Amino acid sequence: MNILFIIDRTELKYFEFNNLVTNFWMIREFLRNGQNVSITTIDKLGLEGQTAFAHCYGTYEKHGNIFYHRTDEKIKIEDFQLVMFRQDPPVDMDYINSTYIFDFVDRNKTFIMNEPRAIRDFNEKLHTVEFLEFMPENIVTSSKSDILEFLNKNEEIILKPLNRCFGAGVMTLKKGDKNTAVIINTMTNNGSTLVMVQKYLDKAEFGDKRVLFLGDKVLDYCVRKLPSNNDFKFNEHCDANIVKDGISQKEKENFSKVAAKLNSMGIYLAGLDVIDGKIIEINVTSPCYFIKENNHHFGCELEKEICSYILQKTDATLTCKI
Repeated sequence: MNILFIIDRTELKYFEFNNLVTNFWMIREFLRNGQNVSITTIDKLGLEGQTAFAHCYGTYEKHGNIFYHRTDEKIKIEDFQLVMFRQDPPVDMDYINSTYIFDFVDRNKTFIMNEPRAIRDFNEKLHTVEFLEFMPENIVTSSKSDILEFLNKNEEIILKPLNRCFGAGVMTLKKGDKNTAVIINTMTNNGSTLVMVQKYLDKAEFGDKRVLFLGDKVLDYCVRKLPSNNDFKFNEHCDANIVKDGISQKEKENFSKVAAKLNSMGIYLAGLDVIDGKIIEINVTSPCYFIKENNHHFGCELEKEICSYILQKTDATLTCKI
């Protein structure tokens, strides 16, 4: 099978040896299984008429690490049976425009995971309200008065930009803080930019756990991301900040409903950030599966399970369309 990974530009820069990144493990496993894997970034996508193409780099494994050839090759996207669309946020206009390229790719020839149209239509912060029963109390607004009212009601809140990742730009705000007006004005660009505002959950001081989906299955592997660098949130990917956790039967039942909904949209790989049983965010763009850490804590080879599922899903999807 010919496979194309759309990866982040920063990830391309540090491609080799980066086993903290989910793509490292998946690409290496695909290579070990005899698949042909190429990589590219969104700025290397294009159209000629209605034909989508990418300037790609072939990859290979050596001594347990992965590398890529420095000479690119221009290839039609429909020459790949599988495309892994895993560009990181921010979901800006460059990101949105890259998803449009795939509107011109024949889904009978190429299976794309996750579906770019679905990623375009599903905001990782805002669309979490699709599952309101599993969320902390929240509002989405750019209004200073709305936020102040929500703050006065809940005493402490979290404000999040809608298009970023890895905790970037996320702030906490307590009632009575002398910087209240400045924080709200900064987050909303003086009332012109929507933000997600959530009630602060007391158990956030113990971190949030990453619940993983593989298709419509909620995995038993689960890690907790601890606050780091004297911050109130996880912001440094290192072993000390990622510990073993578990998932209750009730959580599996609840989150299976989320997985089923996302699958119906074309989102098969996703990660929930959860505090005290409440979903604070749904990661669909390039969800980190913390494979290195899960393998260590659970004695598993999670990359094998992920790649086996992806290959089976690709084969089943393309076969049924022939």
